[in-house]
Amino acid sequence: MKRENKKEIREKILKGLEMYQEKLIKTKKARNLELVVSDENGKVIRIPAHKL
Repeated sequence: MKRENKKEIREKILKGLEMYQEKLIKTKKARNLELVVSDENGKVIRIPAHKL
């Protein structure tokens, strides 16, 4: 029972993160702003709105 519950919670969290990411990208495009992320090594990467 606990294993299934943890799996459901994890799936809900991942779905929420995906929804947030989609909304963030739409907002950045609409306002013509850069999306700033970091790679695995901690290097900052700036992505212009027109490349999203």
